[in-house]
Amino acid sequence: MSDRHEHSHPHDHEHEQDHGHGDGHGLRHDQGHRHDQGHRHGLRHRVGHLLTPHSHETADKVDSALESSARGMRALWVSLGVLGVTALAQAVVVAVSGSVALLGDTVHNTADALTAVPLGIAFMLGRRAATRRFTYGYGRAEDLAGLVIVLTIAASAAFAGWTAVDRLLDPRPVAHVPAVAVAALVGFAGNEWVARYRIRVGRSIGSAALVADGLHARTDGFTSLAVLLGAGGSALGWQLADPIVGLAITAAIVLVLRDAAREVFRRVMDAVDPALVDRAERALTEVPGVRGVGELRLRWIGHRLRAEVAVVVDGDVTVREAHRIAVDAEHALLHAVPRLTAALVHADPEPAPGESDPHLPLAHHIAA
Repeated sequence: MSDRHEHSHPHDHEHEQDHGHGDGHGLRHDQGHRHDQGHRHGLRHRVGHLLTPHSHETADKVDSALESSARGMRALWVSLGVLGVTALAQAVVVAVSGSVALLGDTVHNTADALTAVPLGIAFMLGRRAATRRFTYGYGRAEDLAGLVIVLTIAASAAFAGWTAVDRLLDPRPVAHVPAVAVAALVGFAGNEWVARYRIRVGRSIGSAALVADGLHARTDGFTSLAVLLGAGGSALGWQLADPIVGLAITAAIVLVLRDAAREVFRRVMDAVDPALVDRAERALTEVPGVRGVGELRLRWIGHRLRAEVAVVVDGDVTVREAHRIAVDAEHALLHAVPRLTAALVHADPEPAPGESDPHLPLAHHIAA
C-alpha cells in the first residue's frame, strides 16, 4: 500500500518545503532554505584568511539557489570589468617597455579575467530547472568550469615561464622603468580587490570554482608586486632582474595552480568537509523517534548540497508516524547543514530478535 501527496510547511525562518513521498521507505524532500547569520572574526583570523585563503564548507550563511547564482554572476562580471581595465593598462606599458616580468603578469591578469566566461556560462546553466534527462539539474556545470579555470592557470604558467627563460637566455634592457613600476602597483590593486570580492562571494554561496578563481586573482596581485623588484633591479642596471622575477612569477602561478586543482578535484570527486557529516549526524540523533543513523551521504551539485540518509525508527510505529519522524529528521538537517537544499530520508525499522534483514533481497544487487 502506498500513497503520494504534496504539502508545504511555512515557517517563520523563511523555510519552505515541497515534499513528494513514496511508500514510506524513501521520503524525498526538495526545498528552498535560507539562513542569514552574522559572525565576527578576530584580527588573527582575518590575517590567516588573507594569507591562506580557502573555501568554508561549514560557513553559516545560506542563500537561495536563485539568489546565489545571481550573486555569482554579478561577482564575475564586476571582476571581469576591473581585471579587463587592469590588463589593458598593463599591456600598454608592456608594449613600450619590453618587460617580460610585466608581460607575464599581464598575461595572467588577462587569463584571470577571461575565466569569468566559463563560470558565467556555468552559473546560467545552474539556474535551469531539472529535466527528465538531467534529473539533478545543471549544477555540475560549475565543476566543469573549475576544470577550465585550472587549465587556464596551467597555460598562463607555461607561457610566463617560457617567456622568462627566453629573456634569461637573451637579456635585454627594460625601458620606461617608472611606468613598469606604476603598472605593477595598478595590477596589485586591481587583483587584490577582485580576489577579496570573488572569495567572499564564493564562500557565501558555496562555489568552489569561484573561490578558486579568487585564489587565482590573489596570486596575480602578489606577482604584480614582484614586478616591482624586477623594475628596481632594471633601474640599477641588472638586466637579469626582469627575467628572474618572471620565473618567480611562474613559480607563484604553479603554487596557485596546485591549490586550485586540489579544490576543484575534491569537488568533482564529491568530497565534503567531514565536519559537515559530523554536524548532520549530531542533528539527526537529537530528533525524537530516531533510534540510530545509518548510511549518511552528502554531495555538492554546483554550490548546493544534497543529502541521502537512512534513519532507524521503532519497527512497530505506523507509516504515518515513520513519515513524521522522517520529516522531522529532514527539518533538523536543514537547520544544521548550510546550503542543504534537498534531502532523501529513508526510514529503516529497528531490527527485532529473530527477524531477517529487510534489505536481504537487495544483497545480490550490491557489488562486492
